[in-house]
Amino acid sequence: MAYADQQMSGNRIIALIIVGLIHLALGYALVTGLAYEAVKKAVERVTTVDIEEPPPPEPENEPPPPEPQPDMAPPPPVAPPPPINIAPAPPQIRTQPTIPPPAPPVLRVPPPAPAGPPPPPPPKFAPKGPEPRGNPGSWATPNDYPSRALREEREGTTGFRVTVNADGRVESCSVTRSSGHADLDDATCKNIQRRARFRPATDGSGAEVSGTWSSQVRWQIPD
Repeated sequence: MAYADQQMSGNRIIALIIVGLIHLALGYALVTGLAYEAVKKAVERVTTVDIEEPPPPEPENEPPPPEPQPDMAPPPPVAPPPPINIAPAPPQIRTQPTIPPPAPPVLRVPPPAPAGPPPPPPPKFAPKGPEPRGNPGSWATPNDYPSRALREEREGTTGFRVTVNADGRVESCSVTRSSGHADLDDATCKNIQRRARFRPATDGSGAEVSGTWSSQVRWQIPD
């Protein structure tokens, strides 16, 4: 291998020398006025020199090159088959919106009522109304029958109410139910106010007070 390199270097030096001579010749031709064609022909002769390179020496004791192996293309990649899902599809689940339960009613407790005034003490005596003295039937008798009503033979019942003062006397009389005849009604209150006497009413403390008393008079023609 060293010998071939030295031979190659010598050939290159020779070629460089020849190229330098060509340049000198060209320069001289330009100076001396030689024709361009002569120079061109000279250049062609010089540049067509065949340089034969000796064949490289055979290597000594080198093992023969390995026999070329036939190109074995790698097997194409085999993609695994896609997985097959044989499980049935789950049923579609339909969800419904969750409705919150209604809020419990708010129990509003009213505030306790303020305490009222204490009840009055129980009375020492039971109150009572006026009471007639004597027989009330004697307050209006058949002798008090109005003469005109007697002649016309008119009868009826008159209801009345009297107000009795603390002295037991009748202060006023009013008709609560008419007999249908004004003269009979007037005779009723006139005789009651003149003849009626009462024990006055009393309150819870036993004191005598005014009160009212009610009754009726039946006007009937005697036989």
